[in-house]
Amino acid sequence: MEESPTAMLAHQTDPIVAIATAPGRGAVGIVRISGADVRPLALALCGRALRPREATYLPLRDAGGQAIDHGLALHFPAPHSYTGEDVLELQAHGGTVVLQLLLARCLEAAAETDPASGRPRLPGLRVARPGEFTQRAFLNDKIDLAQAEAIADLIDASTEAAARSAGRSLSGEFSREIGQLREALIHLRMLVEATLDFPEEEIDFLQKADAQGQLDRLQQALARVQQRTRQGALLREGIKVVIAGQPNAGKSSLLNALAGAELAIVTPIAGTTRDKVEQTIQIDGVPVHVIDTAGLRDSQDEVERIGIARAWQEIAAADAVLFLHDLARKDQPAYQAADQAIAATLLERLPPHVPVLQLWNKLDQCPNDLVPDEGIGLSARTGEGLAVVRQQLLQLAGWQPADEGLYIARERHVQALRRVESHLRSAAQCLSAQAQALDLLAEELRLGQSALNEITGEFSSDDLLGVIFAKFCIGK
Repeated sequence: MEESPTAMLAHQTDPIVAIATAPGRGAVGIVRISGADVRPLALALCGRALRPREATYLPLRDAGGQAIDHGLALHFPAPHSYTGEDVLELQAHGGTVVLQLLLARCLEAAAETDPASGRPRLPGLRVARPGEFTQRAFLNDKIDLAQAEAIADLIDASTEAAARSAGRSLSGEFSREIGQLREALIHLRMLVEATLDFPEEEIDFLQKADAQGQLDRLQQALARVQQRTRQGALLREGIKVVIAGQPNAGKSSLLNALAGAELAIVTPIAGTTRDKVEQTIQIDGVPVHVIDTAGLRDSQDEVERIGIARAWQEIAAADAVLFLHDLARKDQPAYQAADQAIAATLLERLPPHVPVLQLWNKLDQCPNDLVPDEGIGLSARTGEGLAVVRQQLLQLAGWQPADEGLYIARERHVQALRRVESHLRSAAQCLSAQAQALDLLAEELRLGQSALNEITGEFSSDDLLGVIFAKFCIGK
């Protein structure tokens, strides 16, 4: 049973412990503890006091004083630690049993009475929930929400470009750009609120401070951030591409060619592929999730029919579809009719924004002039034409060559920035109406700021009135 948000908040100050390395065998494994004061626990486990931020090699002991293992112990006093609390890290050999013994000893020692104080060494120590160390770092203002997400994205990165971009987000580049947008928006809000709250001053704050120019520059800066964010989201999420077509068009061969490995079984027998086969490849650093599906046709085979139904499910959820035609059968009336029927069904089932690339396979067997003008000729066997397919996929996804300043982003960031864009557009309409719509202008700016706050996790109310008093001499 999951804890309620209220219950989770009540446990945010509990000391926590967990194995910080992946399950399984390895050269090194880490057990991490975070709490208010871990020094008594460190003394019990290590048999000596630890110097701050200095790795010490020593035996890690059980309750009887026997060594569980020999390894390194590090103490990071608060607030100079990952979580902002006192942190103890125990680095031992990466065996599952060894780490479990260390974890159990931490819990046991925490409940024991400390001879010096007569109290438990670390009362309330419990096993951490998934992601709770990073959550503590966020709650203690060590990182913001976008940086916390970047930690997970760095771990999960499937390409070099994604890893480098996640590193830039973790360093705060994305958050700084969001912060600059937020500061510009707050300043504009300040002008509007001053005009609304102090009309007796008879000062046209908006005109004198070039509010229209500020709003225009804010919208331009937002557009630049949006472009980079969309690129960052592509690096993280990638695109889902489904290969569709009739049996024996070469769909499995195309998957193998794109992946550079024999992933799918290829035979001359129609209906060989009964279920989806998926592989993630990278094109210019962008993850592309390619799915080979069962050939689309009418079939009496129950297993094949299930595979065809699953193929249509994958097609409906695709970001792009590669409709693979067989160039060698292009002039056969029955084949043409079946192709047209599939094309009509694709048109019915696919959302309007999902592109379909028309690919003509088996160029190695047929002349190039047989490829229709709207299609791309290729040979899954020889690799001819695959480079064009790859670049077309990136173009359809909206990818542009990554620069060194690109940062990772998530779909929620993209959606939040779209809401900011919408509110700023409405704000521009209100501003053009001048005094008749200043209250609506202030509300649109407030909503835009709220959407920006969602990205970095700054949900607390702002001190807008304090900003007004600091910037303007009111009541002179």
